[in-house]
Amino acid sequence: MEIVDFEPRHAEAWRTLNEAWIGKYFTIEPKDREVLDDPTGKIIAKGGHVFMAEQAGEIVGCVGLIAMADGGFEVAKMTVTEAARGTGLGRMLMQTCIDKARERAAPRLYLETNSSLGPALGLYRSMGFVDLPPTDTPYARADVFMELVLG
Repeated sequence: MEIVDFEPRHAEAWRTLNEAWIGKYFTIEPKDREVLDDPTGKIIAKGGHVFMAEQAGEIVGCVGLIAMADGGFEVAKMTVTEAARGTGLGRMLMQTCIDKARERAAPRLYLETNSSLGPALGLYRSMGFVDLPPTDTPYARADVFMELVLG
């Protein structure tokens, strides 16, 4: 598996991968639609990053880093295909995010998730993320808020 920077040719895979996991567990919300339909404009052009995971020419995972006002990044839209689950790809994607944030001297990574996503929560905690108090969010499904302090 190889983690690569997002290119316009990845737009359909980015949208499809995320629609699949969100639609399986939740409802796609207006805030989802913004970044799924325009990752270049809504994430990359605003100082963020999108990474795609490729295996044998197929996109099998993705994650976005959305630039935050405090200089940190929000980890967003991380998913891997059903077939790639349990392979360590989620850990590889998160490590790529941590490495990029450190390279950019970001003070922290932040994420919002749902308490029903046990494997994801386990991954985040194993990589050093800690729970934060609830905060305002545009996502109805978000009930867990976490950060990883980098600086």
